[in-house]
Amino acid sequence: MRWFLLFLEWLMDWARGTYWYLCGKRTGLCKGTLSPPGPMIFDQRKRKQVLRQEFDKYEVPQKLDAIVIGSGVGGLTAAAVLAKLGKKVLVLEQNDQAGGLCQTFTKEGFEFDSAFHFVGQVHENSILKIAFDLITDGQLRFAELDPHVDTVVIGTGKRRKEYTIFSGKRQMEAHLKKQFPNDAKAIEEFFKIMKVCSAKIHLLCDLKLVPLWFARFILWSGIADWISPIFKYSRTSTLEMISSLTDNKDLLTVLSHICYGVPPKDSSGMITALFLHHSKRGSFYPVGGASEIPYHIIPVIQKAGGKVLVKAPVSRILVDKSGSAYGVTVKTTDEEVEIRAPVIISNAGLLTTFYNHLPPEIRAKPEVMDCLENIKPGRGFFQVFAGFNATQEELGITSTSYRLYKSNNMDTALEDYFSLDEEDAPDNIPMMYMSFPSAKDPTSKSCFPGQSRMMIHTVVNSKWFGKWKGIAEEDRGEDFNKFKMRFANHLFDWACVHFPKLREKLVMLHAVSPINKHAGAILSAEHNLERFEPLTIAKTRSTTPIKNLYLSGQDMFSAGVSGAVHGGLLCASSVLGHVVYIDLLLQQKKLKKNVVKKTE
Repeated sequence: MRWFLLFLEWLMDWARGTYWYLCGKRTGLCKGTLSPPGPMIFDQRKRKQVLRQEFDKYEVPQKLDAIVIGSGVGGLTAAAVLAKLGKKVLVLEQNDQAGGLCQTFTKEGFEFDSAFHFVGQVHENSILKIAFDLITDGQLRFAELDPHVDTVVIGTGKRRKEYTIFSGKRQMEAHLKKQFPNDAKAIEEFFKIMKVCSAKIHLLCDLKLVPLWFARFILWSGIADWISPIFKYSRTSTLEMISSLTDNKDLLTVLSHICYGVPPKDSSGMITALFLHHSKRGSFYPVGGASEIPYHIIPVIQKAGGKVLVKAPVSRILVDKSGSAYGVTVKTTDEEVEIRAPVIISNAGLLTTFYNHLPPEIRAKPEVMDCLENIKPGRGFFQVFAGFNATQEELGITSTSYRLYKSNNMDTALEDYFSLDEEDAPDNIPMMYMSFPSAKDPTSKSCFPGQSRMMIHTVVNSKWFGKWKGIAEEDRGEDFNKFKMRFANHLFDWACVHFPKLREKLVMLHAVSPINKHAGAILSAEHNLERFEPLTIAKTRSTTPIKNLYLSGQDMFSAGVSGAVHGGLLCASSVLGHVVYIDLLLQQKKLKKNVVKKTE
């Protein structure tokens, strides 16, 4: 039986990768040697030339091979992979800075990342590290953070309990067992599930790359479940998965502590397992801040003759009478500029692409509606950015992130919270995340001496801010500012319970609502259970029913910068007709072989 299951898994891999490898075009994607990282560039004028090159129709390169809508990491990854193979790519960004959620901004002399926290799985010779080296020509540096990754706090006041999560292949599991000695067996079983999800996640990616009819067949026939339990885990809720192992609600909260506003009963157990596994081999931060990621990807695109232009809002994707995409229009202050290319890639998000950039008659087609089935908009996020005139030593802060929950019953807490009206919501926030980017970046002390910075995130119902949507921030009035600051002050007060010295050293507090550019729906598509049903995964693919139109980014994989990178790799694979992971795996094999030679 075991050999039969292995044969089925091989068959699925063959349908996806082996066929493309044997019959598709060979690439030189990983050929050549990488240059060692060059000196850090702190000159803002030089950085602006890369990250803030403004759109002008005369700046558009001729004879483009592809256009990418949106300069988030997913779009930049797809563009850079194409550029490495000689393709001339134009990336269009509507905001005034490239990078999407890896942008940085300055407020009252303090520099903040828009939404980046940390990235895992970039240890030496990992696939993600090799991918980052590929798309940045080896110029991106990562600093490994303290092994104390997260502190999870459940409850308030005298009922408050704190649990800690440490990275490490063996240390993470062992440390959790020390804190939950009566649930050691449950933790062992969950880590077995986590290992399966990590090892077999490629099978879910296979669903996006094999022909859709084949994916439907192996799911409908039950063959997929014979191949691996990951298909079952993906459609099992976090609550069901963990409750089958333990009835300890604190442990449930700790294991599912990375929450994007979707309660355990509605989230995928597979995704919960992968999120915890993400920091198992350590957590890392880009040296110099999140904007280093786009800053080092863009030159790779430029080397092949491409460009990344900002202040370039795409108003629509052009589709001809035969139903093929052939270009986009960019809306400037004076005119609409039409730009053509044989390949159009949207990194604007699945829902935004179909609902905002395509005409209604295309969106109404049954094959398009089938792609959008079970996809809902992501939760709104509210952010607070705080600056302090004090060092991290003076404030007692480290690179450890804090995840605070008022209850260990997040299903009920979130349901009650989202049902509140806008008047009561700011005083009843059930959860928040806080971290200190200045304690993560090794360059922070020299670039910003005597300063510290904090980021706070929580989820909100975007409807609470609906009356101000579409109104320029400067015109929203005092009522909006008061409402926004009620959320911000409540969150900051909660942070001060854990770090009392923050209050006296506070210099500035900046709040960002879901209708502002820094946050909005950080997740384009909600991370609910329906989205990670295997059939939905298969249908949510980079190829679309519109010929020449492809999708990239988080919606093609999962949340976070690593999810966006993988979304870009999947997109590039579809555009090229070649699974680029084959190149990455061959490169990984070569690098590991070199390590063995050095140790002999």
